[in-house]
Amino acid sequence: MSKATKRKHVTKEVLDDYVLPEDNQKIVKILGGKGNNLHEIETSVGEKYLVSMPTKFRKNVWIKRGDFVLIQPIEEGEKVKAEIVAILYAEQIKYIQSQGKWPKEFVPLASTEVCADISSDDDDSSSGSDDLFVNTNRPQCVYESTDSSENEVSDSGANKDDD
Repeated sequence: MSKATKRKHVTKEVLDDYVLPEDNQKIVKILGGKGNNLHEIETSVGEKYLVSMPTKFRKNVWIKRGDFVLIQPIEEGEKVKAEIVAILYAEQIKYIQSQGKWPKEFVPLASTEVCADISSDDDDSSSGSDDLFVNTNRPQCVYESTDSSENEVSDSGANKDDD
């Protein structure tokens, strides 16, 4: 399977699959990346530890601080205690909440993020698959030309005359 084909299938799986946590799986919040495909997470009870990202997600799907993922514990790890099973986006979060499986500790946070995601999707009027590859590390600013820059130049010239 070529890299492009693999990326297409993995991306489709991440966006289109609606999974519910099983008995041994947990929904957790990403606190940050620690390198080598390891991420620090926080459980609904406040426990913090490292989880690994499986090979199929590496260089195909990116997660950032504040995202929610579904993890499955692994037995052989001391520092790394679980592996990511699924990455949860706004639609998957809404589905899990409708099924009553969402942790109560994440409810206020998740509901505000889902609302923010929905409003930003309406403004962008782009398809859902485009949201996966948007670089959120760059601020999206709208620059407007105003006369304030001309006033600053004239004010700075007045200050020089006073010296």
